[in-house]
Amino acid sequence: MARQLLKVQNFNVSSDGIAAGEDQSLEHPFGSHIDPARIFAWCGATASWPTRTEEGGSRGLDDYLVRDFSHNIGAEIMGRNKFGPQRGPWQDLEWQGWWGDEPPFHTPVFVLTHHLRPSFTLSDTTFHFVDADPATVLRQAREAADGKDVRLGGGVTTIREFLDADLVDSLHVAVSPVKLGTGLKLWESPEELLDRFHLDVVPSPSGVTHHLFWRK
Repeated sequence: MARQLLKVQNFNVSSDGIAAGEDQSLEHPFGSHIDPARIFAWCGATASWPTRTEEGGSRGLDDYLVRDFSHNIGAEIMGRNKFGPQRGPWQDLEWQGWWGDEPPFHTPVFVLTHHLRPSFTLSDTTFHFVDADPATVLRQAREAADGKDVRLGGGVTTIREFLDADLVDSLHVAVSPVKLGTGLKLWESPEELLDRFHLDVVPSPSGVTHHLFWRK
């Protein structure tokens, strides 16, 4: 059996390395001063964007990377802040995340949190809430993935934790040509990762620059 990879895919940052702002809330999932459309415009414009309602859309590299998002993925790991804006002990177990009745993951999802709650299933996605170190969570996700790869969905803090634990096999980071100034940074420079990863930098006609890392 091929080794199960841990992959970061289609993770978006600004030109100054910021992926999320401060003051996250239900109304502002990425923070009060960040307009997600400025960061995600490239993928929303592709022909394969899952929520596209009109015909058309771009082809080429951007579209390929959008289509590749779910290829051979059997489980996802995400931080609690990607699941929702609540902090501390769960106040409302009826609220089941930002993702609606048909979440886009279609796999088991492992949500990192210090405040556990029962697992639940929406459509074909089951959310598990785990309080463990990155290596332990990855073992659980790999078992649930049934031989497929595991996607590390973010946010920034979660990706940095798994990078610090040297568990990430590949990363695709899309750098948008906008500066955000303040917020949670993935990096000061992508060169920070070159001690462990090869890197190809590929500009796209959409204006984003795709950074493709794979382990040395």
